[in-house]
Amino acid sequence: MNSIRLSLTDGVSLWFCTFLILLNIFFFPSIPSALLIIAVNIVLIALILFLARKESEQPNTFISFLRQWYPLLLIPLVFKETYGMIRPLWNYDFDDVLIAIDRWMFGVNPTQWLEKISFPLLTEIFQLAYTSYYLLFLLLGFELYRRKKKEEFQFAIFCIVYGFFLSYVGYFLVPAVGPRFTLHDFSRLETELPGLFFTDFFRAMINAGESIPANVPHPETFVQRDVFPSGHTQLTLIVMYFAMKYRVQTRWFILCAGTLLLFSTVYLRYHYVIDVLGGILFMAGTIWSAEKMRKGKNSLYSQLL
Repeated sequence: MNSIRLSLTDGVSLWFCTFLILLNIFFFPSIPSALLIIAVNIVLIALILFLARKESEQPNTFISFLRQWYPLLLIPLVFKETYGMIRPLWNYDFDDVLIAIDRWMFGVNPTQWLEKISFPLLTEIFQLAYTSYYLLFLLLGFELYRRKKKEEFQFAIFCIVYGFFLSYVGYFLVPAVGPRFTLHDFSRLETELPGLFFTDFFRAMINAGESIPANVPHPETFVQRDVFPSGHTQLTLIVMYFAMKYRVQTRWFILCAGTLLLFSTVYLRYHYVIDVLGGILFMAGTIWSAEKMRKGKNSLYSQLL
């Protein structure tokens, strides 16, 4: 029988899915959707192992493509799973702690101070940059894949997937909703921070992605707890790092858009400054530990018989 050779991405995905299964079993009475989450993660584990085995036994272009790109579906799915877990496990948000840290560092609430220098064109630029987050991954990944830089592609994808999972752990440990809801009136966001042409559309799209229904009286009760660390900061820096390291053709666009995105996280009131600093630390930790895992992958992720 052929053995299954697991990639680093396979390994970290299997470990995290297993972690979520165990967490839901342990806290089963507290999580209403525990049974569904357990079932979904069992299916995900089975699919990852199936793709790995198929590529080992009968490699072909289609299976290889699915094997390389399944994180595109895995990451958002696991993100929504955390939505069904964090709120039931915590009856408290840590926004007051994050606000206090920002005030200690700056003497003011940064998002409230930035409101003084806001204007529609700047808001439009920052909203476009913030939304480009999803595009940056594709620009990096597709270029490395198209150029058949297999080793570079696989390691970059691994770091991105691993980075997402680490950020999700942060959300479990420090659930918070962000300054849109605590320091500002969320219902007045379009009035206080207007854009020009596309801001409202992209803002609504992001709200929907974070499970915020339109026109509800208490949107903070619905929003995903995904503030600390700033995943937008952490993962954007990872993409920028690999874009420059591997000298992809779109690296200067990624660098410019990514830099604007980092500033937009606070300007647009999605994050506190401490979230951004946390994202920087998480990025550094992701790359450092990922390099360690790559060097020791033969012992960490040996063949599964």
